[in-house]
Amino acid sequence: MVDRSRRPNVDVEALLRNAELRTELEPYYDEAIERIATEQLPVQEENEFLACMLAWEYAPVLPIYRWFDPELRPPRPDLLTDEELHDILYDVIYKLREKRIILDFTDHLSDRELYTLIYRDILPAREKKIDLGNNYLHWDCTGPSPDPETWLRYYASDEEREQWSETYHRPPPPKSKPPYPRRLPREPE
Repeated sequence: MVDRSRRPNVDVEALLRNAELRTELEPYYDEAIERIATEQLPVQEENEFLACMLAWEYAPVLPIYRWFDPELRPPRPDLLTDEELHDILYDVIYKLREKRIILDFTDHLSDRELYTLIYRDILPAREKKIDLGNNYLHWDCTGPSPDPETWLRYYASDEEREQWSETYHRPPPPKSKPPYPRRLPREPE
């Protein structure tokens, strides 16, 4: 026979945790929270969502190079030979992956161009460092420009290219295979 008096009531504990999370989030409450229909979620899922929101609010905004101990400060690209750069590039890529930073759309860039992008744009970028264990920061390496040329040429599907063409009333650039195919670490599926 199971002694039910010794087994915790999960529903009550989940509701108590929900109240705690809502109280902690109160100072941050705004219309963005109102738009989420959390009342339609089971209490445990709502708690996970609220915990993520709280982690976001508490997360420090730091340059990515400071997410590492010691700080990730690779050599300047112009000081490296191609061979040195290649080895350091992949070392940096795997270190970024350890911090759940995923590089997307890199196959159009040479090793030197990718390394320079990481050195110049990614490592100094100030981002919220959220340590939840299941969140990933995806960095789009097609560039900061609103011009979708690179994405359309190398990465967009036929359907995406067609939709873009219909929206902007012009043909997309010719589709091409990226010149530097890589197998970089990805987010687990």
